[in-house]
Amino acid sequence: MANKFNFERARMVPVPSRAIVPDRDIDDTPALECIHLGIEFGGLKAVDDFNLTIGKTEIAGLIGPNGAGKTTVFNLLTKVYQPTHGTVLVGGQDTSGKTVAQVNRMGVARTFQNIRLFDTMSVLDNVKVGLHNQKPYSALEGVVRAPRFWIREKEFDDRARELLDIFDMGSLANEPAGSLPYGAQRRLEIVRALATNPSLLLLDEPAAGMNPSETAELMENIVKIRDTFQIAIMLIEHDMSLVMNICEGICVLNFGKVIAKGTPEEIQMNEAVIEAYLGKQKEAGFDE
Repeated sequence: MANKFNFERARMVPVPSRAIVPDRDIDDTPALECIHLGIEFGGLKAVDDFNLTIGKTEIAGLIGPNGAGKTTVFNLLTKVYQPTHGTVLVGGQDTSGKTVAQVNRMGVARTFQNIRLFDTMSVLDNVKVGLHNQKPYSALEGVVRAPRFWIREKEFDDRARELLDIFDMGSLANEPAGSLPYGAQRRLEIVRALATNPSLLLLDEPAAGMNPSETAELMENIVKIRDTFQIAIMLIEHDMSLVMNICEGICVLNFGKVIAKGTPEEIQMNEAVIEAYLGKQKEAGFDE
């Protein structure tokens, strides 16, 4: 498939674990390492022996048919589910036994398939919610409105506006989040996730429901996020044009197991992927 998006990928190179990461990340600790990760529900292996390494500034894709276990992987990485076995390292740090909030403070943020904004709150306040993972003041200081409360709130307000400006949303700061067009709501959810200061941003079907123009803008924003914040991004997505044009490394799941890992070019030619995930190449856009 031709690369229709003007995006220069890094060369993927092997690391000692036999994974591949972008060449620019070869000397840095990976943003994410999953080692024999898995979870069982009542004896059913929803994810089994999942191994993946993502470079410090890599844009990675996780693809597979419906029910393959992709969102379950995200839930394992964010500790919505505790794994039955295996290890997750974030920036080299083991996340075993951590809670959702603790893993978020370690640097993992995510968005969801279904937008989860506080619809009646302003755009600005939605972003400020993300900033409050940094424990700015004690509960008592918040209740009595102590001086440190106002100082930190001013800092959060300034930072939230700065993030909105980066994505050309500053003029919408005082609008109710629920009043925004669909694409802007998706963008706001990403901005709120970035407010938690992540080193790894997980995007669960970010292009779902978007028209081609909105999807093109999303691709530009994903690259902008990586370049501006120098973080890793991992996305689940069914839009193969987006995945193949923007991801540097791709992992393919089927029935909870990894069936292929590689560059977009390698994945497009992989017979197991074509058979298990795509069915007909043309229907999925792999022969464009």
